[in-house]
Amino acid sequence: MRIAGRGPGVRPVSFSFDGRRYEGRQGDTLASALLANDVALVGRSFKYHRPRGVMTAGPEEPNALVTIGRGAAATPNTRATVQEVFDGLEAFSQNRWPSLDWDLLALNDLAAPFLGAGFYYKTFMGPRGWWERVYEPLIRRAAGLGALSGKPAPERSEKAFAFCDLLVIGAGPAGLTAALVAGRSGADVILADEDFRMGGRLLAKGAEPGPEWAAGILAELESLPNVRLMPRTTVTGVYDQGTFGALERVSLHLADPKGLPRECFWRIVAKRAVLAAGALERPVAFRNNDRPGVMMASAVRAYLHRWGVVPGKRVAVFGNNDGAHVLASELVAAGVNVVGLIDSRHDVVPSGDFRVWTGTQVCNAHGRKRLEAITLRTPAGTERLAVDCLAVSGGWNPSLHLTCHLGGRPEWRRDIAAFVPTHRAVPGLRAAGACNGTFTLGACLSEGRAAAEEALGALGMTPKAVDLPEAPEAQYNITPLWSVPGKGRAWLDFQNDVTVKDVAQAAQENFRSVEHMKRYTTQGMAPDQGKNSNVNALAVLADATGQTIPGTGTTTFRPPYSPVSIAAMGAGAEGKGFAPERFTTSHRAAVGMGAPMIEAGLWYRPSYFPLRSETHWRQSCDREVQMVREAVGICDVSTLGKIDIQGPDAAALLDLVYANRFSTLKEGRVRYGLMLREDGFVMDDGTTARLGPEHFVMTTTTAAAGPVMRHLEFVHQVLRPELDVSMISVTEQWAQFAVAGPKSRELLNGLLDAPVDNDSFPFMACGDVSVMGVAARLFRISFSGEHAYEIAVPARYGEALFRELVARAEGLGGGAYGMEALNVLRIEKGHITHAEIHGRTTAGDIGMGRMIAAKDCIGRVAASRPGLTDPDREQMVGLRPVGDVKQLTAGAHLFDAGAAPVRENAQGYVTSACFSPTLGETRALAFLKRGRARHGEHIRMVDHLRGIDALCEVTDPVAFDPEGGRLRG
Repeated sequence: MRIAGRGPGVRPVSFSFDGRRYEGRQGDTLASALLANDVALVGRSFKYHRPRGVMTAGPEEPNALVTIGRGAAATPNTRATVQEVFDGLEAFSQNRWPSLDWDLLALNDLAAPFLGAGFYYKTFMGPRGWWERVYEPLIRRAAGLGALSGKPAPERSEKAFAFCDLLVIGAGPAGLTAALVAGRSGADVILADEDFRMGGRLLAKGAEPGPEWAAGILAELESLPNVRLMPRTTVTGVYDQGTFGALERVSLHLADPKGLPRECFWRIVAKRAVLAAGALERPVAFRNNDRPGVMMASAVRAYLHRWGVVPGKRVAVFGNNDGAHVLASELVAAGVNVVGLIDSRHDVVPSGDFRVWTGTQVCNAHGRKRLEAITLRTPAGTERLAVDCLAVSGGWNPSLHLTCHLGGRPEWRRDIAAFVPTHRAVPGLRAAGACNGTFTLGACLSEGRAAAEEALGALGMTPKAVDLPEAPEAQYNITPLWSVPGKGRAWLDFQNDVTVKDVAQAAQENFRSVEHMKRYTTQGMAPDQGKNSNVNALAVLADATGQTIPGTGTTTFRPPYSPVSIAAMGAGAEGKGFAPERFTTSHRAAVGMGAPMIEAGLWYRPSYFPLRSETHWRQSCDREVQMVREAVGICDVSTLGKIDIQGPDAAALLDLVYANRFSTLKEGRVRYGLMLREDGFVMDDGTTARLGPEHFVMTTTTAAAGPVMRHLEFVHQVLRPELDVSMISVTEQWAQFAVAGPKSRELLNGLLDAPVDNDSFPFMACGDVSVMGVAARLFRISFSGEHAYEIAVPARYGEALFRELVARAEGLGGGAYGMEALNVLRIEKGHITHAEIHGRTTAGDIGMGRMIAAKDCIGRVAASRPGLTDPDREQMVGLRPVGDVKQLTAGAHLFDAGAAPVRENAQGYVTSACFSPTLGETRALAFLKRGRARHGEHIRMVDHLRGIDALCEVTDPVAFDPEGGRLRG
């Protein structure tokens, strides 16, 4: 019910829940609006489908999960305690059929003795085959809470990046103070808070001036240009180097988003951070403590003071700390009928205008779809009280999750019966306030100021003085009470239906490790990640195993802190955002020439360049191959990865990452290199040019450009951080074209401002040149086996140069060639691509074992393992057909000529195949067991998928110009 004169503004808001219309107020959450309308039942539990009501007032809510909206716009598993109401809001309960009031699957509750922890490991043992056909489909159909619509969401999400001097996480008293100190001192500050209204627990302080003080601080912060306020923003994870993930709810509170995104996932990089995330109140486990109407005391206090709502007409308070007394007094002051205060401690002096039971525990809750009564276990016996709301306080757990995301473990503080953050568990982050185990207001304010001053000092800034208001120093006294002994089920994890008995059973069945107990019972594995249940479960496990709570330890904290929709985390990654189209500078010219484009990684490259008279791609391909062999061809090779590496230790880095040596490479020369993974298998190949004493340019394959760059960064940052070297990808900055064929030098000399010859620019030379006044780079390297060059110019000149090269080539009887011809040319020469170095081949397999130099390099030791040097391994060979069937296909398997074509007899496989117009026959590259020793043998190639069976001769991989005279001439 709503209390007059309290709560948010008076503007009414109309919304619906399960099709029934209700009225709330602007500033209400869905939970506060439902409680104001006396709606107690809001959901059903996960496994037993027990009735559940609102339990908390914040993001830790385990029960009140609803679906917002209809159809494709429906958002399941939304916490009613976080969702703001707006005109036209439609909310629906979840996990029930046919309705919330009458849920057929509530029959599961009657079968509870058979559905305890780990029941699925013991129950569905037979009949054989029923698990996949019967049990698993039924369980999957019944599992889950909300359901996705299965349709694309009509609204979009966004991602964004932010940088700051200081990130303050949480806008309670400590967070506001830290942000104020840093803001006044001139630091670039971001203040992020998951609530739509900043102030934290100050908003639930009743008659105290907390809300007014918070409003004044926020007004000043908002006026500072160096401070960004980010309400509705949950910091979800901590990552390396001061990076934080954060989810902002942008338009989920608006009836008309007006084009705004639903959510925005932020990546925030902060030089320093203050964690002021507060603390979460924990319950006490007792029989039927999950009944609608059993709530956290802090939630009852928040609904009273912030929203002017009381969840019942007859309220009782049950606690083990002084906060329960404060709530009872405030309820009485607000005119609420407080039936009594139940304090489990014996040494408490009763006070207040209400009845107090000391040394007493609530041992049972009565009612089904809402609370009707509770049973007390007093020193004199049992007593029953008629209540419709029970406010429970079992103490407070600091919200320390973010301090553990980099592997840190919290520490146990016996005086507050809670875990607190380990100091400096996250570099550059300091915890302050309640999340640091400080539960008095004055101390929270002081810690917030001290944390900001420490951060400013580390940044070399001078903190400005900030006067703190006087605050009451009420002490936090607690006597731990985790669960009330007795018969019946006492609930720990309300979202996953885990009871005290389940945890005790896990220990009895020897799942005594906290991580094992978690997985056996599913404790803390629901969307709320056990925010208000994990510590209680640890205490129950400690008692069952005879250990202390710190000795039992905690489970591993992992991001995200709160659920993050995949649409937000992957914002922009749908459609072309998922697979961006990358075009070369020659793309427009190639399309204009009629070239069909094919995907090469994320790049689009021309397959072939058809003439009007050509009706089949093979005609174009054969012509282009012959054109390169007899005249000159132009191919855009800009998609190859290009990494600029500079520094005194650049050569040392290359010696480490390449199998062969690069420190001996002379300036103005290029060398082919083979790169191994740490496990000894080939990672990539390419050429590296030495442009200066400390300047190299590495080329990679198109597919491995990104992985190789990541590999180099890993090697530099992790394996050899002492190396003085810098690197950057310049793939997009240079347009590069292959000019291949006997007339390639003739063509280039018509363009270069200074011509080249075989003496001044021999094979594998490189250097700076000038093309019609434009600075360029020239490399004499060949992937085709012909006399060839690659010329690179700044990308802005790429299209113009391509058109000029093609025009001049056509004048010499040549022209442009595409990927199909490029593939034929390299197969004829036995050159590898990732069809051959597919992750399972070694340097020895591809005939390059001698390239592993007598020096240290990544993968060298692993490559020498017996299994990788076995002479019976599959080795690269060439194939040519010698039977009636002339077609060879990639993906086909190889068998001895007289063997049955079955898996047990497989001798190898084909990786690449083509028709060679130069040789007048089909050629292929393949891997064959002991292949290099079997040249001249006949082998059977079988393609079961295409129905092709061909007899082949095993040859050397190099089928054309094995001496290499053409490329050196």
